[in-house]
Amino acid sequence: MVQQDDLIGTTLGNYRILAPLGQGGMASVYRAHQENLDREVAVKVLPPWYAADESFVERFKLEAKLVARLSHANIVMVHDAGEQNGHIYIVMQLIDGGTLKQRLDQFHAQGQPMDAMETNRIFKQVASALSYAHEQGIIHRDVKPVNVLMDRSGRPILSDFGIAKVLASTSEQLTRPGAGVGTPEYMSPEQCRGEAVDARSDIYSLGIMLFEALTGCPPFQGDNYPALAHKHIYIMPPRPSSINLLISPAIDQVILTALMKEPAQRYQQASEMAEALERAVLQRRSPPVPTQTPPGGNSYGGSVIVYSCPNCQHLNKPQMRFCTKCGFPLKICPACRSQNPVSNRFCSKCGQALPPTRG
Repeated sequence: MVQQDDLIGTTLGNYRILAPLGQGGMASVYRAHQENLDREVAVKVLPPWYAADESFVERFKLEAKLVARLSHANIVMVHDAGEQNGHIYIVMQLIDGGTLKQRLDQFHAQGQPMDAMETNRIFKQVASALSYAHEQGIIHRDVKPVNVLMDRSGRPILSDFGIAKVLASTSEQLTRPGAGVGTPEYMSPEQCRGEAVDARSDIYSLGIMLFEALTGCPPFQGDNYPALAHKHIYIMPPRPSSINLLISPAIDQVILTALMKEPAQRYQQASEMAEALERAVLQRRSPPVPTQTPPGGNSYGGSVIVYSCPNCQHLNKPQMRFCTKCGFPLKICPACRSQNPVSNRFCSKCGQALPPTRG
């Protein structure tokens, strides 16, 4: 028996509630009609039992104020906010093209991952939204496919800044340290440990989403939060190409860099990650650059084999650990993450077999 939603058909402010759109951890979202402007919008409503809790009310109002300041093509637009009959609500633009999760589920049902070019198109825009929000001093803290809405043209729009937090310290700390807010499959190691987080936590979550888009599954799975948290904190993710053989070493490296356990070892800006992904995807579609030294040798001496950087194709000496042109790491051990000379077949630290490099 379907439970009747008492809000359907009622009016909050200028907004007549038409139908449910979704249920989140803290609020329900409805399709509504804005009477005075004759348009459809999305209304996010805090239930009465939450509205009675002042801490929840303050957190909800903070969400409205934070997101209302954001103006970006890939961030959901906030139109209004109010309170009526014990209901606190926020009014947003209506995005009715589904979510990125639904898009990924369609690919999963067909037994295939998302194409690298489409993935690059979507993630470049989501990264742009995150970079903009980070510049405004806001982190999302719950980046995941269900929070990426898709409009009918296929444009991704980041939503649900309900647990966003101002990076700069304020006198009102409404989210206590150690609260561990987020979704376990997409939480960064520092979130799992209950530590303070910054923009690099969003970059980790973006890396989890990228891994899932290109392989069909997130890197870490578990039946409960402790199991997932343990994996995020202690277990290295598998190489994406071990699941999807079409993923290039350069794309592998982009994802694994975003998923480094230590924030300092990840990309420091979402835009930096997006640029690296685009280079890796475009490189995959470009003809390979010759890697054998020309007859007669070269400045490296004799007929030595040199190795092509997976990022910029520059030729490097066998003992190089980083590309001498672009600085890209050439040979990271998938087991212990140690840097190795590009010519190594096995890790010099732990003995793990290393992925081949074109030479």
